[in-house]
Amino acid sequence: MEHRDGELDQRIVSFYEELRARFPDHPPYDPESPWMSAPLGVGIDHVSMNISYSPRGNAAVDVVLDLAERHGLVIYDPQFNEVFGLRGDYEVPVGLGD
Repeated sequence: MEHRDGELDQRIVSFYEELRARFPDHPPYDPESPWMSAPLGVGIDHVSMNISYSPRGNAAVDVVLDLAERHGLVIYDPQFNEVFGLRGDYEVPVGLGD
């Protein structure tokens, strides 16, 4: 995946810093880490995560949703083509080009 060049969005920076403080994505890797691949993909306008389908992944999803809401971000789940955030779920699917 390519990352666009430009100014970092401070909301993304804050989200990522708080997320990795809770669930580090750099060595040494914790065996209980929720990440299926690390480090996470971070760009000026996104953080890409592959989260384990397990109880440890469920805990990370809860943290991700909470942090996204606190920082005014939305979450896109490409597996189910769903968008979450900003106080609720979106009823109309949003495509990558939208």
